[in-house]
Amino acid sequence: MSQDWDAGRLDSDLDGVAFDTLAVRAGQHRTPEGEHGDAMFLTSSYVFRTAADAAARFSGEVAGNVYSRYTNPTVRAFEERIAALEGAEQAVATATGMAAILSVVMSLCSAGDHILVSRSVFGSTISLFEKYFKRFGIEVDYVPLAELAGWDEAIKSNTKLLFVESPSNPLAELVDIAALARIAQAKGAMLVVDNCFCTPALQQPLKLGADIVVHSATKFIDGQGRCMGGVVAGRVELMKEIVGFLRTAGPTLSPFNAWIFLKGLETLNLRMRAHCASAQALAEWLEQQDGVEKVYYAGLKSHPQHELAMRQQRGFGAVVSFEVKGGKEGAWRFIDATRLISITANLGDSKTTITHPATTSHGRLAPQERASAGIRDSLIRVAVGLEDVADLQADLARGLAAL
Repeated sequence: MSQDWDAGRLDSDLDGVAFDTLAVRAGQHRTPEGEHGDAMFLTSSYVFRTAADAAARFSGEVAGNVYSRYTNPTVRAFEERIAALEGAEQAVATATGMAAILSVVMSLCSAGDHILVSRSVFGSTISLFEKYFKRFGIEVDYVPLAELAGWDEAIKSNTKLLFVESPSNPLAELVDIAALARIAQAKGAMLVVDNCFCTPALQQPLKLGADIVVHSATKFIDGQGRCMGGVVAGRVELMKEIVGFLRTAGPTLSPFNAWIFLKGLETLNLRMRAHCASAQALAEWLEQQDGVEKVYYAGLKSHPQHELAMRQQRGFGAVVSFEVKGGKEGAWRFIDATRLISITANLGDSKTTITHPATTSHGRLAPQERASAGIRDSLIRVAVGLEDVADLQADLARGLAAL
């Protein structure tokens, strides 16, 4: 925005306001048009008053828009809103969630650095570390997510990052984020937490001591399965490096997708409460069914980390995974018998989805890698949406009848 424009009272005073207010209003800077909704700036470049003005912008001497690969008002509004919700100094938006992870490692690590990764992460995350980062001389080792002693023992003198999902995909395994942050800090490493499953509505890892948070905004931040995007949040000194990577490499979020995510954030807290309530009801129901061998959901008292989830989260999330009788064949029969729930590997949608992780989201992993991550052939993942929970229960009952 032009440095000559002062919105004054047109912008909201957000000093000291609560989470829900930030989710609706943070990051919006109104233009001279006085728009009430968030403006969408669909432009690749920006016009300058003079050649000197252009030179000052490009050099960074004067703040302002330069090129939408790394400066766009709509994307910036989304970044500022995420930063406000996560309690971060700055956030940087990317084209996808995987691009967010890529940007963190490419910006902050070099050949010869060592990264510790939880064994319980998304299949594509493992592929990114194994097939690509290792190719460029970055050392990667894997640690059981919940075993703090294992993390401490595995840190080397060249360990740069610890990377975790908590809760993990798809088994809802947790790590004590505050305790792991202390271990990382003591050894001079940084802790990166993928907060996709919880969102800042349920968990704020930076406030627990993490250095960086990443999200696939494609999931619950959007909330309706419309757009691809990602975001990284943390201290300004770290985010500057990531902005530099975006400026050069260009894994950039589009302004249109940023605008969609701004709309999603306005209802984030309401949606997450509804997701959690329905997921809890379905997890408790599934735990009582004869055809179900095990249910993975931190909201259940039977979950080994239920108390930890109570301490560091404000809800248990929307993803319920469970094992059924009959191995892969039983899992496929269960999924194929459903008639309401969508068979797709996406999650975070208002529509409930069901998938077989061993042959979809984690299908590219070798059998031993899946076994190490606890992904059995009998495992089914349900990402609970916003439908009537009785209808979802009835559809899952169709799956149970097919076993």
